[in-house]
Amino acid sequence: MAKDVPTSRRAVLLAIFIAFGFLFGYDMGVISGCLIMPDFIRRFGQEGTDGVYYLSSSRQSIIVSLLSAGGAIAQAFTSDRLGRRGSILFWSAIFTVGVAIQTGTTYSVVQLVIGRYIAGLGVGSLSAIVPLYNGETAPKAIRGTILVIYQVQIISGIFLSYLFELGSHTINSSASWRVPIGLQMVWGIILLSGMFFLPESPRHLLGTGRGEEARKVIAELNGVPEDNPLVIEIVEELDFAIRAENEGGKATWLECFSTRNALWRRTMNGMMLQFIQQLNGQNFYYYYGDTFFQSAGAGLSPYIIQTVLGAVSVVGTLPALYFIETWGRRKSLLLGAFGQAVCALIVAVVGHSTLAPTGTLTSALTARNRAGGDVVITFAIFQVFIFGTTWGPTPWVYLGESFPLRVRPKSIALGSATSTNVTFSLFGIGPMIMLVFFGMLVFGYIYVYFAIPETKGLTLEEVDELYRSGIAPWRSAGWRPSEKHYHQEVHEKRASDSVEEA
Repeated sequence: MAKDVPTSRRAVLLAIFIAFGFLFGYDMGVISGCLIMPDFIRRFGQEGTDGVYYLSSSRQSIIVSLLSAGGAIAQAFTSDRLGRRGSILFWSAIFTVGVAIQTGTTYSVVQLVIGRYIAGLGVGSLSAIVPLYNGETAPKAIRGTILVIYQVQIISGIFLSYLFELGSHTINSSASWRVPIGLQMVWGIILLSGMFFLPESPRHLLGTGRGEEARKVIAELNGVPEDNPLVIEIVEELDFAIRAENEGGKATWLECFSTRNALWRRTMNGMMLQFIQQLNGQNFYYYYGDTFFQSAGAGLSPYIIQTVLGAVSVVGTLPALYFIETWGRRKSLLLGAFGQAVCALIVAVVGHSTLAPTGTLTSALTARNRAGGDVVITFAIFQVFIFGTTWGPTPWVYLGESFPLRVRPKSIALGSATSTNVTFSLFGIGPMIMLVFFGMLVFGYIYVYFAIPETKGLTLEEVDELYRSGIAPWRSAGWRPSEKHYHQEVHEKRASDSVEEA
């Protein structure tokens, strides 16, 4: 296949804008800070016997975890019917409505939860559509980097929410939480309006019989004229692949798990990577890091701790823009699982043996407590950094490039739903919880080694051939597509169509 031209300014700008889906990260980060704001607790908490308001663990869990998996599934119905671009417009609007409902509430926890649920439908949908859209529009030479931008934006969204709350939490009114929550409407409106100027996915255009539009988009994204041989060749190959995929009629959800083209393996791989990603341990630090680091003797306010974690996450994600195309997908995941497992084990063992009980006054901490706390904080930061470089972006990259057009929306929806549906409540659990994450990381290393093939540098159509070849994942880094055979099929099909027309 002719090489994609990795210099299209249009493709890079498009991907950076569409990855404005840092909505997902901002929404995840902003709510955790609100939970400890006095005005928020007074309005949506419960009054204790001593007259002090508090948010129970169960109520916090409901509010925090209500990022709906339903959205990720629902987008599979809209992405084909409305197109990728139209679907992003639709779910951006849904998200904005949900944020407006949250911001407008006064004392009703029910209204807050409803708003969170509606916004969660939008966020869940966008979390699936963005890698789908980017995977279908980006030239293959920079597709991995483009998809990493999505994770960079998620982490940037978390960090930005922490910065806003660092500034707003001192306000002695509802503005302390309304401002950071309400700002999400601005992000939603920007994404909503910007999509009017972005093109539809060329694969979707060809799949719906809009060939002229597809050629124009492909030419723009690759930075060449419409009559360039590169455009002609890409269109021919996409058209051939789409016809082959659609021969069996309309795809069903069950087909995502069929043996045809190893679809069941690809769907399970996408879901498992998202599942393991969510149980790496980073969410524990994001949601419960304030309490955890207090017992480690950090001596910092929860908002400063959150901001530090967010900054480390952003810095950690930036190297992934380079490593995703040099290390590849497999090596990133394997090295990341190993490094994080070491960090998690150290945090668990040192934390359990040296940290003071939760609630101990800072003045009562011993030299042993403080030394152990320094070790725990150091390796916790290392773990968050390694996650940002490896397991943060790579599962999203893999999800966006692993499926044929026929089942892509549904398979990506299943993977995204796995990510948004993995929630957990860990109130009152100390450092030993990190042993659970250590075990998951060891399992993740083993799973990646035996199940995840290398897809770096392959077109979406070549990924199909990779899976059909049946090569062992641990040998897949050296695999090359049978380019000559594939092109022969394309040109034979084209010649056959010309004879029939004559």
